[in-house]
Amino acid sequence: MKVHTGAMLEKFQSRLGYSFKDRYLLVLALTHRSKGHRNNERLEYLGDSILGFIIAGKLYHQFPKLGEGDLTKMRSRLVRGKTLTALARKLDIGAVMLLGAGELKSGGADRDSILADAFEALIGAIYLDSNLDVTSGCVLKLYENLLDSISPESLKDNKTQLQEMLQKANTDLPIYDVIEQLGSQHNPVFKVSCVVPGTELAFIADGSSRRIAEQAAAELAIDGLELLAKSNRQTNRK
Repeated sequence: MKVHTGAMLEKFQSRLGYSFKDRYLLVLALTHRSKGHRNNERLEYLGDSILGFIIAGKLYHQFPKLGEGDLTKMRSRLVRGKTLTALARKLDIGAVMLLGAGELKSGGADRDSILADAFEALIGAIYLDSNLDVTSGCVLKLYENLLDSISPESLKDNKTQLQEMLQKANTDLPIYDVIEQLGSQHNPVFKVSCVVPGTELAFIADGSSRRIAEQAAAELAIDGLELLAKSNRQTNRK
């Protein structure tokens, strides 16, 4: 069974870029629910909100000419599970995670959702151990390379992102259909549905062309599926 040593935690805090005053908060953030009722779920909830706030503020100042739509897309890209998992692996969170015997045996220390949740829990723990300014500094340091490279042009279109998401989950590709076409020939409005196979979910959006409407529907599908996945994880914990 994995246990923490002082040296392990010191090395981890060095990678994290933050040294905890309250060691209990650090250990709690690294404790999965399979280990017992004292786990990182509440810290994950807190860290999720704080992380979104910090990244939103940074993007707001970094891109002063961008509108809400592009800022939202970039924030979503930076706080989505895939990004959190990559950051967690860079920190080697799995090496210091505390898991129950069954979860440990099944490879939980390298499971995407567990790593992403632990990363959020760490942000929550840093906030409780310090303050918002210190937490912001730590987060922005961890995100430095990602923030330097992100731009509206760097984002893949929504249909491509959705396709990759479904392929990773071994799900069939989405089905797009024009439900209705309104307006005049010179000023049309297309209403398009995006149906995700294997679910009862249909995401509907409109746009001035079929392509634009499909992209908007795909974006709704991405957000909806990520929220559903997170909700399912939380339900399974109960």
